[in-house]
Amino acid sequence: MRAYELIKETFCRKLYILIVHLSWLALYGMFYWLRLPDAGEISDFARFIFIWGGFFLALALSAGIFGDDISSGRICVLVTKPVWLGELYIYRLLGLSLQAAVHFILAWFVIFIVHALMRKGSMNGLGLWLFASWLLFNTCAALSTSLSVVVGRAYNALLLLVVFITAFFVVSWLMASSKQQADTGVLFSFIRFACPPFELLSKFAGGEYGKYSLTVGRFSLAKSAACIVHSMILTVVYSIVGIVLLSRQQFSRVRD
Repeated sequence: MRAYELIKETFCRKLYILIVHLSWLALYGMFYWLRLPDAGEISDFARFIFIWGGFFLALALSAGIFGDDISSGRICVLVTKPVWLGELYIYRLLGLSLQAAVHFILAWFVIFIVHALMRKGSMNGLGLWLFASWLLFNTCAALSTSLSVVVGRAYNALLLLVVFITAFFVVSWLMASSKQQADTGVLFSFIRFACPPFELLSKFAGGEYGKYSLTVGRFSLAKSAACIVHSMILTVVYSIVGIVLLSRQQFSRVRD
């Protein structure tokens, strides 16, 4: 019962959450209707869902997920109950993950309806992209939720947005510059393996690894599985950091 209440609270904690889901779903349908991608262009449309649903949706739903309660003093009410703070973190993150799962299932149905009505376009490979989007969502949501423990109000989402946009332009500039690969190899390795796996999951969903799944060697099913496992490991690591930070917080009843 406690788990159900904590997960349910994640769905209902703010009215704008429903508005976000409906807006995102409408945007998917409208974008598909305007583009009507064929079999060769579905990856372009799918990448839009991958970024918009996997990253921006995670920020929108996790904004202030702990920061609001901590800043308002409501967290003190939760602390007085016989509940481990780590359990509170886990169920809230699980609630976000379940929201995303339902969201991407509905997204598939929305696109299917538009596809059936228009009788044009292609949905080939869309399911794999939605699965990759869900994995990316979990990783980004875990990172944002952990940041919400130490950042007041909903600034965790804003801070991550600024950091990722800045990092995108910096990395793009480094890749376009004339610097040797050795100078930036460590930085790129850190971004690829320690940050949310945008590149790995996009290659996985795009079939770059899957098309070699029946071979033995460098390109195999193991590499596709490694992308999934890597994403899950990052989610767990980010979550552990958040649980440790939350468990060490000293809460007072004084509002910020």
